[in-house]
Amino acid sequence: MKRLADSELDIMKILWKQDKAMTSNEILDELKPHRDWKLASLMAVLARMAEKGYVSCDRSTRTNYYSAVVGEEEYKTAESSSFMEKLFDNSPTKLVASLYNGKKLSAKEIKDLRAFLNSLEENGK
Repeated sequence: MKRLADSELDIMKILWKQDKAMTSNEILDELKPHRDWKLASLMAVLARMAEKGYVSCDRSTRTNYYSAVVGEEEYKTAESSSFMEKLFDNSPTKLVASLYNGKKLSAKEIKDLRAFLNSLEENGK
């Protein structure tokens, strides 16, 4: 799976959130707080995303409707795997240690992580 550019990811987040096909104008309206794009710029990015296989365009009516082909969890799983492999040798322990050493984990997040791992362990038995 090819990695999405930041601008493409912004569009995918909109499509995932809406969970329905959207027109380019609807997407553009949702993008306005994040990006100052013209419709032509959005159309170029949507065409590139369609070529990559991330979005589809329904042209069966006068209005084109765009929808996500790749699901949010599917993309996150692929990106997480790539990230873990590249930076942490596929070691979740190294990832957590890096976050802890970088002061990126609060006490509550550590507690939540511990509870999550305990639940995984319990469900695995």
